[in-house]
Amino acid sequence: MTPSSAHSQLGAAPGLVAVQACAALVAAIGVCRFAYTPLLPLMTAQAGLSPQAAALIATANYGGYLVGALIGIAYPGLVRFRAGFRWSLVAVVASLATMPLTGSAVVWAALRCLGGVASAAVFMTAAAALLTHVKGVHSHLAGWGYAGVGIGIALTGASSMTLCGPTGWQSGWMQAAVLAAVAACLSWTMPLDGARDQLARDAPKTPSAGDERAGGTTHLPTSQAQLARDRPEPGPGTAARSPGRRRKTVGASVALTVSYGLEGVGYVIAGTFLLAAIDATAWSAVGPAAWVLVGLAAAPSCAAWTGLSRRFPAGRLLPVLLTAQSVGLALAATRSGAVGALIAALLFGGTFMGAVALTMALGRQLPFPRAVAVLTAAYAAGQIVGPLITRMLVSHGYRPALGIGAAVVLVAAATSLRLARLGGARRSGVRSARASDGVPVPRSAGRRAPAKTDAHPNQGRHVI
Repeated sequence: MTPSSAHSQLGAAPGLVAVQACAALVAAIGVCRFAYTPLLPLMTAQAGLSPQAAALIATANYGGYLVGALIGIAYPGLVRFRAGFRWSLVAVVASLATMPLTGSAVVWAALRCLGGVASAAVFMTAAAALLTHVKGVHSHLAGWGYAGVGIGIALTGASSMTLCGPTGWQSGWMQAAVLAAVAACLSWTMPLDGARDQLARDAPKTPSAGDERAGGTTHLPTSQAQLARDRPEPGPGTAARSPGRRRKTVGASVALTVSYGLEGVGYVIAGTFLLAAIDATAWSAVGPAAWVLVGLAAAPSCAAWTGLSRRFPAGRLLPVLLTAQSVGLALAATRSGAVGALIAALLFGGTFMGAVALTMALGRQLPFPRAVAVLTAAYAAGQIVGPLITRMLVSHGYRPALGIGAAVVLVAAATSLRLARLGGARRSGVRSARASDGVPVPRSAGRRAPAKTDAHPNQGRHVI
């Protein structure tokens, strides 16, 4: 490969990965995970589905997502290769297309569980590919990649507004399957070389000089000099500071995991009860419109929050984001009418995917083994715990459940304050270090860099 061709591929690959990751998330999360939200009420009204069975189906969806995340932690090889990614996309589409072919609640729950497992596998692979291929000067593309979730939500919401008749729920699932199939085709050839390393979080092997594919990545040439740049030699006193630094990074990793798990609790409460609360307090047309608004707000939210993270540390933005989400849930819990409902939907849609993007970026900046899988598992565990917490409150209406969700997300915001110094280039000239190191490295000003640590092309830019 000539230098010019390598340079052209360097510019084209990040945009391609962002588009294909967006399509993968449309299929896996935006459609497969969220189609049940507008369709379960139709199944309850048209197919005789009981509320208990509907709760079973929703829980199976969340449980499958948790199982998929745990599989990714225990056996990363099952989801980090192209064959695993493609089989997961096939399972996503099949789990949707098979729903209208049966009338058994048990089979429906099994299909949603399968869809949850496959969705987790697709999300982990797509998120890892995004975080690996679009870092540095292309970091803004990661936000647009995550926009696939919001696009899928908006599509499922708009689709549900057109359904009518006694078989409307069946048409809804078939429409969701078609949407997922189109998105799966667009993401079928997504490059996964970098995602393999990000998911496994294996220590990089020492490459041979001139090896352009060392470490499993394709976006930058790697050599002994590159390895030295990525892992600078420790300076005087580093060994003495290492234990304290290790305690800080471990504490930050725990805080990030706990905060993300609590966000999972608040997210599932909002996703489960927000539309029901809107339907109970406003006219019927507001509910589907609010769900479309959630998706439309979620689509650009990741790009907006990651764009802000280029100016402010992501660790400082995350508490602000979670506080805004808590305010939206509190508004839904305390106010009635269409205006309050739509504002709550806007705040929820504009923050829940931003929390995913910022959390994944912060996870990469900590010495956090298999960060994507671990954080996904914490989020999925929160989705299981959320309904258990609020089950006893639903008999008194949906507002108490949303109030609990607001309180939980506020606790998540308080927990994330531990991360305030992570995830951004400071004005003092300190840049974010390599993700696997998690230690800020000061830029040299007015000094000539040593031979082994030539300036990196992305040095001084925020890496998310």
